[in-house]
Amino acid sequence: MSDFPLSIKDRTFTIDAEGWMLDGGQVGDFLATDCASTPTVCDSAAKQACSGCSGQCNATTNTCDLRLPVGLFDQVDLMMEQSELSSIDKEKGIKVTIDGASYQVTTNTLNVTTPELVIYVAPASVTDPTDPGAKPIGRVAGIAAGQTTGETDIEYTETGKADLAAAMTNFTTPFNLLVGSTLEVSAGDPVPAGSLAAVVRIKAHAGI
Repeated sequence: MSDFPLSIKDRTFTIDAEGWMLDGGQVGDFLATDCASTPTVCDSAAKQACSGCSGQCNATTNTCDLRLPVGLFDQVDLMMEQSELSSIDKEKGIKVTIDGASYQVTTNTLNVTTPELVIYVAPASVTDPTDPGAKPIGRVAGIAAGQTTGETDIEYTETGKADLAAAMTNFTTPFNLLVGSTLEVSAGDPVPAGSLAAVVRIKAHAGI
């Protein structure tokens, strides 16, 4: 068999502010909290403002900043997606070449700019981008509130292409693609609301 396409089917990742279960009143009170004398108050107080978030003392304003985690994942099973793989001798394996990786923001009603988003590859058992088993493969620059985009190349990390190719080379074993970041909210910022959906496209080919 000569070289053949081995692209991953498009994956849509959605950041939805509802997932943080933000309480507007509590968030406002939290961001106004004076932490000059007790910086640790921010982390404990954050639990009252939202779900799964944390807090830190802003050294400039001496008030609390809210840190909202972004952690999304989707499993890739190449054997299910690519029928050609069923005819390949698993012992001989394949050699994978990554041809391109891109993203496209298709809808965006978020009222805040996103931080830089990092795309990871990880074993199927890893669903948290902060897990040591998650390897960063690329970055997406911050996306302005309400902005959508055309198809845009992802900026690879130094080992991103190699790590992604390694996961795809082991084609009998499913793996996860993850998106991770942290959105920081400071005093004077709007309370995050709305959602953003982005499609991640990975194109590759393989040979025996």
